[in-house]
Amino acid sequence: MSTEPTAVQFSRAQQRFRDAHMQAFLQDWLKRIRGQSSELLSYDQVRQILHTREIGVHPQLQEVPLDKIVGSVGRYRDFNSAFLPKNEALQERWARVDAARETLTGLPPVDLIQVGDLYFVRDGNHRVSVARAHGEKTIEAYVTPVETSIPVEAKTAEELRQWLVEASRLQFLRRTGLDKVDPNAPIRLTEPGRYRDLYEQIDVHRWYMGEARGEDVPYEEAARSWYEHVYLPLAREIEKSGLLKEFPHRTVTDLYLWLCKHREALKAQYHLNLDEKAAVATFASVYSGKFLPRLLKKLRLKLARLLGGETVILGLPDQSATRKKEER
Repeated sequence: MSTEPTAVQFSRAQQRFRDAHMQAFLQDWLKRIRGQSSELLSYDQVRQILHTREIGVHPQLQEVPLDKIVGSVGRYRDFNSAFLPKNEALQERWARVDAARETLTGLPPVDLIQVGDLYFVRDGNHRVSVARAHGEKTIEAYVTPVETSIPVEAKTAEELRQWLVEASRLQFLRRTGLDKVDPNAPIRLTEPGRYRDLYEQIDVHRWYMGEARGEDVPYEEAARSWYEHVYLPLAREIEKSGLLKEFPHRTVTDLYLWLCKHREALKAQYHLNLDEKAAVATFASVYSGKFLPRLLKKLRLKLARLLGGETVILGLPDQSATRKKEER
């Protein structure tokens, strides 16, 4: 066995990458159909929610179960939840790591961060991916444990994902003071990192309130005003429209954020200020979370624009070219 991979070893490694990449595609497709997440967890997101900090001990060398490695510090978008490669651009590096596995020197241990019973890759994402593709059960790793502001009891990636979703929701309600206004506020996202979009909306709303008053507005007052005058009207229209049926496993707040982006896009492109009803109607005419309805809506939009031009907007109510007060 040599210290450098042979051309044959490298060629086989490239084929293993293609197989793993195809397997990742199929896994992701099946999970989307089932309404499940196929994404790795982002350690930065976990760190922000749990306020993690390193204990200060030296990393310990140990064998770690591969199925307990559920996320990455920086490469969580490149691999799926089974750590198979999603990005074709990884092929060269991935194949070199795979081929090096067969050499005399082998591969060095990976570097992991431990959160409760689960692990995140700080260095060695490709090595973890290659090990998973070979069907290995454990991997040698230097492990750095961290402390968290709240004990983490999750045993699997999905348990941790759901735990983070609920922790983020409670954190949002407490920080904004909405837990005092409406402890059962219908604000719930399926992706914990997206609460930052709601925080940004409150900050913008607060700025407009301050400009109108000529003075600083207390944060909790601005949050309450945003909730009552910005969030609830659109959320209620979403619920009333039945749009949620088109998006299984999603929430009103998920759709609220998508509707906000949709409304802003139409405003920027067509100078329309859509009210809540018009925003929901135009969104529902184009988008769906179900495969066949989504395909049919795309075809309908394409046909409408072939006949009527690129400025056609489907679903726009007759009288909704529609006046909506500028966001406060």
